[in-house]
Amino acid sequence: MTPFLTGILDFMDRGGPVVWAILVLTVVLVWLIAERFWFFYREFEDLLSIHKQTWEKQTDQHSWFAEQIRRQLISELDCQMQVNLKIIPMLIALLPMFGLLGTVTGMIQVFDVMASMGSGNARAMANGVSAATIPTMAGMVIALVALPFAARLDRTYKGLQRRVSKHIQPAN
Repeated sequence: MTPFLTGILDFMDRGGPVVWAILVLTVVLVWLIAERFWFFYREFEDLLSIHKQTWEKQTDQHSWFAEQIRRQLISELDCQMQVNLKIIPMLIALLPMFGLLGTVTGMIQVFDVMASMGSGNARAMANGVSAATIPTMAGMVIALVALPFAARLDRTYKGLQRRVSKHIQPAN
């Protein structure tokens, strides 16, 4: 096994089971962020052109019925743009909470050691303190790293939303 992988596994073991849950949440978060970036920068243009062509085929673009079709086309694109966008900030907020859960479970380990061996065994207590601080650090670091990506996705969504409304307009 490589030293890097050994270091990672050692870090995960010292952090306790909560760090594994943070890892799973991180993988899901990275997947969702990557999927949204892929959609916005690779697939959105094709969908916009399809919806724009559908709107331009309408012979009547000024009646009440045409306005409802226009709203439907904009709404369909908006729904496709919003997929998973609400889950990303939720996961970012959840990661530090999982870190705090790791802190609590690590402190329980410390108190268990103190109850069984007394407060004189510093080495045994150090494992609990390590298990208390590693998940907190992991949850906070991942949340802090993910925040700019979430902000960028939100700005991209709002910009594309304005663009959709501009492109699907009645002809004068």
